[in-house]
Amino acid sequence: MILSGDEISTRLGSDIVLDPFNPEQLNPNSYDLLLHDELLVYEEVVLDVKQPNRYRRIQIPKEGLILSPSQIYLGRSVERTETHNLVPMLAGRSSLARLGLFVHVNSGFGGVGFCGYWTLEMFAVQPIRIYPGIKICQIFYHELVGAVREYESDKYQHNHDIQPSLMYKEFGQTNDGKQLRLDFDRIAADSHKSELQQQT
Repeated sequence: MILSGDEISTRLGSDIVLDPFNPEQLNPNSYDLLLHDELLVYEEVVLDVKQPNRYRRIQIPKEGLILSPSQIYLGRSVERTETHNLVPMLAGRSSLARLGLFVHVNSGFGGVGFCGYWTLEMFAVQPIRIYPGIKICQIFYHELVGAVREYESDKYQHNHDIQPSLMYKEFGQTNDGKQLRLDFDRIAADSHKSELQQQT
């Protein structure tokens, strides 16, 4: 059984948390989630499931950002969600699918008890311009039959940001609990500083 929009509204604050909540995003049987203004992209030529992979952060400007084909972009929902006693699921919007944008390549199935922001695995069939704050996908809820055992994960539960793959932890790799990251802003600033020093 899928919850109606009215039932989603009724369960707010108990089984369902949507923060922030906007009644205008409530649909007959789902709720629209908005796209945050940041993305992560991997910096490796070959991604390795057993190792942390370097990534960089991209800001989506107000005038939009063009996504390129053959590149995975990790985004996240503006909304933080909590779901108890129900199974949360994500579905892409048909309007975006008709433009060739997949917003959750293979992870639309959520876990009962999940708390946090939804990481979106976005993939474009052809170049497409996206904007911060657009309605990127829908969350909907299935009722659960049987005893409830809530989702627990040392990887993704109670996240506060976009989550790159932490699959390497399944192979005993810890990397001190941190994903490798290239600090491109610092590198660019250092390079600019060096150029200024050379000119003086």
